[in-house]
Amino acid sequence: MTEKPKKYKCSRCGYIYDPEQGDAKGNIPPGTPFEKLPDNWKCPRCGAPKNMFLPLPD
Repeated sequence: MTEKPKKYKCSRCGYIYDPEQGDAKGNIPPGTPFEKLPDNWKCPRCGAPKNMFLPLPD
């Protein structure tokens, strides 16, 4: 059984990054785990940096 990639939530605006969806606005294809996002990736909703995101519990 493979583990589903974790979703991460922006602590500033509440946007949830879902690896299964990716980020069309940021040209991130579906299936991209949060850990593989570029370091300069920002929240597509509020522009918060990647380090403002927290993992959601399973």
